[in-house]
Amino acid sequence: MNRRRVVVLLVALALLVGSILAGCGPAAGTAEWHANQAYELAEEGRYDEAIAEYNKAIELDPNLAMAYNNRAFAYMYKGQYDLAIADCNKAIEIDPNYAEAYNNRAWAYNGKGQYDLAIADCNKAIELDPNLAMAYNNRAFACYEKGQYDLAIADCNKAIERDPNLAEAYGNRAWAYKEQGRKAEAIADFEKFITLTDNPQWIEMARQQIEELSK
Repeated sequence: MNRRRVVVLLVALALLVGSILAGCGPAAGTAEWHANQAYELAEEGRYDEAIAEYNKAIELDPNLAMAYNNRAFAYMYKGQYDLAIADCNKAIEIDPNYAEAYNNRAWAYNGKGQYDLAIADCNKAIELDPNLAMAYNNRAFACYEKGQYDLAIADCNKAIERDPNLAEAYGNRAWAYKEQGRKAEAIADFEKFITLTDNPQWIEMARQQIEELSK
């Protein structure tokens, strides 16, 4: 997997994890409580511990679709895409209308380079929730990797319309503009991307691209 793909995947994962609601303080020891503990651990980058807490949540409530869906995030951070897909499958089995689970499975397919499967899942997620910005963004990523730059840009535009602060959508659009030789637009999007993230690695990546494009 190339460096650009790794960085963009991690950006989106960070955005996705940050969008999940941690809950409203369920009673200690319940499935929801363990799921919330797992969420906090994942936020701290303690993914193995988070997975262990999600395991407890699922043991207590095998039909808690959210726990499978969120455990998939921890697996994706660890690069365990097959396990992430299996968890998304289970979440969808429990709740066939779970738009985020389709979107997250698409994300895992992107990580495996299975872009047609990713696009199909994004399409389903968008059908279920037309305002799910990350689904457009994930579909844009797949289109970019397939060399379909116009489609990637169009989906980034839709993602940004729904969430003007979605950093990764600007990043993906910048890469597509770069491939099309649209340097000024690519630079503008990389600059916007920098304003929307505080991750030093991602900022450095964008600055390097701006420097290259400015030559």
